[in-house]
Amino acid sequence: MRIGLQSMLCALAMAAPLAFAQAPQSAPAAKPQAAASDDLVSGEAKPGETNAERSKSQPGNNAPFWRGVKNSGTQQGVTTLPGAETGMLMQPIADYPGVAPTNAGEAWRMVRNKIIIPYGAALLGIMLLAVAIFYFTRGSLGGHSHGTGRKIERFTPFERAAHWTNAITFVVLALSGIVMAFGKFFLLPVIGSSLFGWLTYALKTAHNFAGPVFAVSLVVVIATFIKDNFPQRGDVEWMVKGGGMFGGQEVPSHRFNAGEKGLFWVGVFVLGLTVVASGLFLDKLVPGFVYTRGEMQIAHMLHAAAAVMMMAAFIGHIYMGTLGMKGAFSAMRTGYVDEAWAREHHAYWADDIRAGKIPAQRSEPPSPALGNKPVQPV
Repeated sequence: MRIGLQSMLCALAMAAPLAFAQAPQSAPAAKPQAAASDDLVSGEAKPGETNAERSKSQPGNNAPFWRGVKNSGTQQGVTTLPGAETGMLMQPIADYPGVAPTNAGEAWRMVRNKIIIPYGAALLGIMLLAVAIFYFTRGSLGGHSHGTGRKIERFTPFERAAHWTNAITFVVLALSGIVMAFGKFFLLPVIGSSLFGWLTYALKTAHNFAGPVFAVSLVVVIATFIKDNFPQRGDVEWMVKGGGMFGGQEVPSHRFNAGEKGLFWVGVFVLGLTVVASGLFLDKLVPGFVYTRGEMQIAHMLHAAAAVMMMAAFIGHIYMGTLGMKGAFSAMRTGYVDEAWAREHHAYWADDIRAGKIPAQRSEPPSPALGNKPVQPV
């Protein structure tokens, strides 16, 4: 439309001197041309001009049409598509307290592009930087005690299966979400639009399939580990001393320390369930709603904000479960830890097992070929 308008203006500008030379001096020949030019620039139709006539005089100029759509407010058109608001081309103007009347769709777009995207990227970057600084200044924690050969079953096969299912789907959702939200800033300039389009389509499909599996596994994880994440003695001391991460010795804790319990309640329970609920809403699987544009926009903002905060929290969890603590990854991989590891990192838990309050072996005994000797109560 802009190219056609510029061409017409250039033609008018070239024809104006010729018309002025051929016309009498008293005839204002250029004035009608200027008026026509003004109509083209403003997109306004001439008085009495119908839409059909305007489409001929101003081909490609859809400004009056969209101006009418914008000013139509909540007027519905005729459509055969199912669902709410399918007959409305644009959201109506909304009045927000302290803000000038604005289009609700534009308000959502501003929140996404000006708040969620930049601040979310900053939060993830800060967490990655903090983990890198901690690793290169402190290194991996633990490893100060020699193994005893006596094994404690830290995670049963069912617990490990629930954890790995939830962890794998979380990684798929996180990576696909990062590419869809931030990919155009760091990936699109590198691989180009064609490959980026195919990649985002594939990741969106993976996101949609991994979401329900993540939702089910999250509920299973919460039901499985909730009993060991309630507050116990020593949790306050652990929080006050920061778990001993900045000192020379860890603070005693039960099966899960206060930091892990905080991650469970905030990262898994609150943020995780928020992500699942908003994701199911975006898939239109929550009954009792008509799924208007406004409702979907609110669900999207909750989903994106909770997902970014959840990813930031689990950056630390993934670090501590792999590079940050010696023996932590092996515990989730095999299910067993040495008694010395348990005493070093979870002293209260090891004491309860030693006293017989908690069984050292909660599932079927391991194969003798593994050489695992469960701790016997004293």
